[in-house]
Amino acid sequence: MLSDYQDTGYSLRSKIYHHLKNAILDGVYKPGDSLIEMKLAKELGVSRTPIREAIRQLELEGLVTSIPNKGVVVEGVTLQDVEDIYEIRKMIEGLAARWAAEKISDEQLKELKDILDLMEFFTEKGNVEKLSELDTRFHDIIFKASNSRPLESVLTNFHHFTQRARLVSVKTGGRARYSLEEHRRIYEALKSRDPDAAEKAVIDHVGSARTNLSPYLDKNQA
Repeated sequence: MLSDYQDTGYSLRSKIYHHLKNAILDGVYKPGDSLIEMKLAKELGVSRTPIREAIRQLELEGLVTSIPNKGVVVEGVTLQDVEDIYEIRKMIEGLAARWAAEKISDEQLKELKDILDLMEFFTEKGNVEKLSELDTRFHDIIFKASNSRPLESVLTNFHHFTQRARLVSVKTGGRARYSLEEHRRIYEALKSRDPDAAEKAVIDHVGSARTNLSPYLDKNQA
């Protein structure tokens, strides 16, 4: 909802852009769906101008395509996108973990431990939506601990693109418990201030999440 962005300082165009982008990434709008300016303007209670501007930004990111005589069509995130993103994530998230192991503060380590405790609780409860949210928070702390604004910015964008995939992954057979153990290994490596172990633990975690998605991706690309 647009109300979710009321207090974030976003312009109206940015609010609409984030709303539409999240809807695409969350699967509300699926590949092949049409985005009709007039319909969206009516649904969101705005004029067509900010809708048009937001759609233009989505087109620059490759999430939608303007087709003559058909309008704007959702592209979504393709199988090749997922393959590319996970390979890139291994490299840059591994680097973030390496740097974080050298720079992480005691306060950030405590935040990670608190999140791990919550992950254990919600794993027992089977609350996958909450686990996905905690996963994002866990990795965000690592990004910040790397103390590199450019790296944090890049990683944040990748997490936006994989948010739906992460939620599907954690829902898949027993993944939540494996993921919890992987997060524990990452935490222990960071706590030990071991850059090599932290990098390897994150790369293994990202690779495991990607492998876990294979049955889902194969089914949806068939």
